[in-house]
Amino acid sequence: MEQEAAIFKALSDPTRLRLAVLLAIQGETCVCKLTEALDAPQFKVSRHLSVMRAAGIVTARRDGAWMHYKLAKPRHKLEACLQECFLNCLAEHKTAKADLKRLKKSVPQVVKECCNAR
Repeated sequence: MEQEAAIFKALSDPTRLRLAVLLAIQGETCVCKLTEALDAPQFKVSRHLSVMRAAGIVTARRDGAWMHYKLAKPRHKLEACLQECFLNCLAEHKTAKADLKRLKKSVPQVVKECCNAR
């Protein structure tokens, strides 16, 4: 039960839960876009992703200066059920919808500085 408790502990923060829902909906996403989606500073989003990564919830891939995150492959049934819940239960939450809208919105300044500028 230690591993399961660590997952719930990592997801108990609203920002981390929002990130998990976004990644469930969107798939692999650059940290710069997650920052825009949450309307939060990059250092704060990166810190939350670090906690999620330590708990095995997300994996990361470096592409130049940018990190891309995605939900980790479920290690057991609980993680699979949680990821399904992110899509089927929480994706329709008003906060998740607002986050997704910001994620999909194209902001010229971010595009110039982000991973898409290459």
